[in-house]
Amino acid sequence: MKAVVVGGGIGGLAAALAFRQRGWQVEVLERAPEFTEIGAGLSIQPNGLRALDALGLGDALRSGGLADPLAGIRGANGGWLIRNDIEELKRRFGRWATVHRPALIDLLLAALPAAALRSGIEVHAVRPDGTVRHSGGMSGADLVVGADGVHSAIRRSLWPEAPAPRYVGYTTWRFIAPARPVAGSVETWGSGERFGYVPMPDGRIYCYLMANAPAGERIGLDRLRERFARWPEPIPALLNDIRADAVLQHDTCELPDLPTFVRGKVALLGDAAHAMTPNLGQGACQALEDAVTLAARVDTLGVRAGLAEYDEVRRPRTQLIARRSRRIGAPAHWVSRPLTALRDAAFSRLPDSFFARSVTPAYSWTI
Repeated sequence: MKAVVVGGGIGGLAAALAFRQRGWQVEVLERAPEFTEIGAGLSIQPNGLRALDALGLGDALRSGGLADPLAGIRGANGGWLIRNDIEELKRRFGRWATVHRPALIDLLLAALPAAALRSGIEVHAVRPDGTVRHSGGMSGADLVVGADGVHSAIRRSLWPEAPAPRYVGYTTWRFIAPARPVAGSVETWGSGERFGYVPMPDGRIYCYLMANAPAGERIGLDRLRERFARWPEPIPALLNDIRADAVLQHDTCELPDLPTFVRGKVALLGDAAHAMTPNLGQGACQALEDAVTLAARVDTLGVRAGLAEYDEVRRPRTQLIARRSRRIGAPAHWVSRPLTALRDAAFSRLPDSFFARSVTPAYSWTI
């Protein structure tokens, strides 16, 4: 049996590895000239680590150093809006890990044979029978996995009626700052903007910012420093510690719900199927879940029945998490002063169990 995977990111490589471990021949087609990723940090939450355990890679990630869950959310004045019981979260759900995104790509690549990896290949069209037409010729397979991201060529080819990804109204910046003492992982909310930081095992700090902005607007480091200059430390210091070329900016998009992730012998996974806002930090984790679930169902049940069950299991779950992610981040981007004051007052009165309840559907997954 053969699987052709279109897309060499986290989800695509995980799917290729999951199928290869089950004895399938795999071919990974990647548009970029080489298999790599320009990225900042990545938080792998308990469900993502369990998916990596299914691939035999969980311990390798844990050995690089474990992380704590989100300590809580502060207001722009420095006061706590939500504080989490970190030890209770770890006891209830398991551990977290923080990794440099390219390092996770390298870990997946090292587990795959070089002969299975084809970079610099542009996919032009896919047919439901498992035929892939691309710049290197044609590939046929028993199964095609569309893991080519939010602007998926596979989705456009076989789901032409599907709506395009939509911009959610705010853009995201990510960077890794030099080592600096910080008191755990914290997110700070203002009016139409927020700043989060996560300590990495090597002492460096993974940072992310989100702010309301028109789609396509590029905002440089100098403006970010001005914008957050009066926010509580260590936020101004983290911005002052980096160079402009260390900052990545991307418009934040999500994909409206698809009626199915499957067409013929083709399945979508990851952002190609359910691109979501980063508010729950579940994008990579859901792609990993998709990958191991797809391989397990198809290899056990056969292609037709396995794809049907994959769609039945994964589509409701990922679309639920995408909706929850959209809702949980929306109050951070309110700009009305009365609304943000009401938000801050309401959040500060929430029970300590609020965060745990909101993330239970995501974190409690098992294959």
